[in-house]
Amino acid sequence: MRLVDNHVHGFWLTTGDRGRFENGLNEANIEPLADFDSGFDTQLGFAVRAHCAPLLGLPEHVDPQGYWERRQQFTEDQLARVFLPAAGVSDWLVDTGLPGAIAGLSEMAETSGGSVGEIVRLEHVAEQAAAAPGDYADAFRRILHQRSATAVATKTVLAYRGGFGGDLSEPDARSVGEAAARWRDAGGVRLTDRVLLRFGVHEALRLGKPLQFHVGLGDRDCDLHRTNPMLLLDFLRESGTTPIVLLHCYPYEREAGYLAQAFNTVYLDVGLSINHLGARAEAFIARTLELAPFRKILYSSDAFGPAELHYLGSALWRAGMAAVLTGFVARGQWSQADATRVADLIGCDNARRVYRLS
Repeated sequence: MRLVDNHVHGFWLTTGDRGRFENGLNEANIEPLADFDSGFDTQLGFAVRAHCAPLLGLPEHVDPQGYWERRQQFTEDQLARVFLPAAGVSDWLVDTGLPGAIAGLSEMAETSGGSVGEIVRLEHVAEQAAAAPGDYADAFRRILHQRSATAVATKTVLAYRGGFGGDLSEPDARSVGEAAARWRDAGGVRLTDRVLLRFGVHEALRLGKPLQFHVGLGDRDCDLHRTNPMLLLDFLRESGTTPIVLLHCYPYEREAGYLAQAFNTVYLDVGLSINHLGARAEAFIARTLELAPFRKILYSSDAFGPAELHYLGSALWRAGMAAVLTGFVARGQWSQADATRVADLIGCDNARRVYRLS
């Protein structure tokens, strides 16, 4: 099966040291890991040694030092040319809102051999609008329409900027203008103003293209208890017909599954969590299949940085889905034909429909 990775970031373009690599195996800690700690001693670190080592000519479960020494023999570009094609992905939908020396759309396409589509991050549009002359709201709308014309979706990191609790209704023009003036005076970087965040989300809804919400785990500046998607209920009741994709979701995958069942417009994505759960990814995948309709679940890796993550998302999802679905079949609960059809839906068909991919 050729997967559609419905949310991903670029791989590193520059060589780094072991500390950077091990931090790349940790989602939450944005500082260098403690001296006693190791990114290899995690579910993700074990998964790298189990699944990625053979692609570099190493035995499965090679020790961390052996893996690192072998990895150092490649540039990041060379590693990407090993791992991205091996993922078996036909389409990469790339969130281009992250800074740093990471691959963009053209590098992702050329290195992987697949197609790419852009996901426009609303908070990045807001920063561009804050830096533009004239009225903020007009600038935001102009930039959003320009960038989204060729994009497949938009995304908000509201989860990182205060969470989902509280008023998410559309603000009036006067409130937007006053908030924009305050933010511009403060420098116009890292948007946290609730009024402007709400404004951006409602402008994105008007596009009609899928709108992705980061949900659940993330960097430690994400207040996890405020990212429960059940806090979006009032917003979802008023959000119209635009598809809403709940990304990642751990540890709220069951809540997200309920919302996918309750609202025609809500979809559940299983990315990021699978990589970090490693050998426990199978249990997570099984929970996503409890309540969410099978036509409402999407695959992604949410890979960023080490090219291993672009491959691992696929490898662990395939293995986890195979284990869960064959279990259903073995117990006589599902037919083999249904298991194959559901795998196709989640791996690629649902995303092609939602994002209108050719």
